[in-house]
Amino acid sequence: MPVVPTYFQQDMPVISRPDQAPVATPSTLPIRKHKFPAPKLRVHLDDIGHEGSSVFLSNIKGNEDLEAQVQNVLNLLYTHDSVRPDTRSVTFVFRQYQGLAYTTGTDLDDDHKEIHVNLAYLTRVKEPRHEILGVICHELVHCFQWNAEGTCNGGLIEGIADWVRLNAGLSATHWKQEAGGSWDGGYQHTGYFLEYLEQRFGTGTVRKINEGLRVGKYDEKKLFGGCCDGKEVEELWKEYGHELKKKEAEKAAEGGEKPTTTEEGKTIPTDTPPKHEDAQ
Repeated sequence: MPVVPTYFQQDMPVISRPDQAPVATPSTLPIRKHKFPAPKLRVHLDDIGHEGSSVFLSNIKGNEDLEAQVQNVLNLLYTHDSVRPDTRSVTFVFRQYQGLAYTTGTDLDDDHKEIHVNLAYLTRVKEPRHEILGVICHELVHCFQWNAEGTCNGGLIEGIADWVRLNAGLSATHWKQEAGGSWDGGYQHTGYFLEYLEQRFGTGTVRKINEGLRVGKYDEKKLFGGCCDGKEVEELWKEYGHELKKKEAEKAAEGGEKPTTTEEGKTIPTDTPPKHEDAQ
């Protein structure tokens, strides 16, 4: 087994709690096979006296944790020789506004990203280190993923971000698998579906989906057909639903319980930039 480089070893508390992990959370964290060049990382605390600033500083080692999440994202989405977006810097802006977190390009150019996180939100989470790293991981995906030249389905964009968060061992404790509605509902709803595709069609399937969004406009049939043995995504979604029901029935039978419908996980949208009048 490869030795994990020392720059990923941390003295901070562990970030995953197996007893609270969602059903589809991988049992082990990804092996970081390659150390990618990291962009310039900056942190801006808008109000050092805010309680949320204290929560961030008390739980996150900026010189280690932020780059570790960059490496998580890049190793899950790319190989060492993949073509990647030319993101040159990421600035984490912690401030108070009406929202949770979002990612945007800067006024300079889109190769310089800003991740905005609401300080007030940080004061309300039960496990701040785990949740902050999870939110940061999700938002960093938006700094490095392809998006079909801006035409990609938004649900898929958000689903890929939560798939990375899931595989980085940072899934939120309220997440649950379910197959109601459409496959592109986004966030963990789509993230778990992508994990199903990854397990069914082999390691690297989501990486292929991301690569398929690098050049050209969004073509759903071509994208999923090329990554999933010619199948259409709606067909795969139905098969995913049948698989979940089968597992539920098996679990109920083992426990002597009646099968129950899958509970829909609570989705907390994180990526809608606030309107100007909402900023504080």
